[in-house]
Amino acid sequence: MKKVRKAIIPAAGYGTRFLPATKAMPKEMIPIVDKPTIQFIVEEAIASGIEDILIITGKLKRPIEDHFDSNPELEENLKAKGKHELLKLVEETTGLNLYFARQSYPLGLGHAVLQAKAFVGDEPFVVMLGDDIMADEVPLTKQLIEGYEKTHASNIAVMRVPHEETSSYGIIDPEAEAEEGLYNVRKFVEKPDPEDAPSDLAIIGRYLLTPQIFDLLEKQAPGVGGEIQLTDAIDALNKTQRVFAKEFKGDRFDVGDKFGFLKTTIQYGLTHPQVKDDLKNYVIELAKELENGGAKTKMDAESHELEDKQSK
Repeated sequence: MKKVRKAIIPAAGYGTRFLPATKAMPKEMIPIVDKPTIQFIVEEAIASGIEDILIITGKLKRPIEDHFDSNPELEENLKAKGKHELLKLVEETTGLNLYFARQSYPLGLGHAVLQAKAFVGDEPFVVMLGDDIMADEVPLTKQLIEGYEKTHASNIAVMRVPHEETSSYGIIDPEAEAEEGLYNVRKFVEKPDPEDAPSDLAIIGRYLLTPQIFDLLEKQAPGVGGEIQLTDAIDALNKTQRVFAKEFKGDRFDVGDKFGFLKTTIQYGLTHPQVKDDLKNYVIELAKELENGGAKTKMDAESHELEDKQSK
């Protein structure tokens, strides 16, 4: 059995839900306090034992490559000024086995993963989506690797979601649990309407796949949204070899939409050594003001004024 050494991080999307910020900046570079979202994903991969990482990019994504490259001028400046802690932070993002490939056309997640066929070769590999930041004692990617070492088969991370939200996810139709938290799967369904959803177990952005998925992706017809869906190819793979679903019991932070991003920023900020105390006090004071009907600011008034203009 071959070791799981490689990971793919698709990062070619337009990030339209975060416009206008993403007009000229990749959404993957928007920081949670002081760390770009994609760095959380790379750190999870490294902590899980992944050796080589391929990031699938697109137009206007060059800042991602720059972030993980060395910056000699900045490093020398920090060293000269004795800012050793900041220098350490900068150096943490360099020297990794990172590679980059472009998805020239936005044809879906399945098409993005297909760009990694030559990089992966005949090895099992992990796909890690940047919209989900996972927190657990054992990194989720490592949990999937451990599952593969037991089953010698593909393992897909799932988590229970509110039933009315199933149309936003790939959903599994589970059979009996092979063991606690590990399901045999009848089929995988991409974004079913709630009335058609076979369960509340949703795919959450971590996939451990065998290389046979590439043959299926090459022949996969467009699915939901007119795109080549990875979920459809996984369902086809499940017809020829077992694909398991691993239920994640840790904390998932959805940074793919504005409200989820704000919640993640607050929760991460409450653990950040430089801001946690001030942020905690601010949140407490803000909650008191809201209870008393206050917390109105000039920014709030300007926001309402902008909404009024846009509605006219």
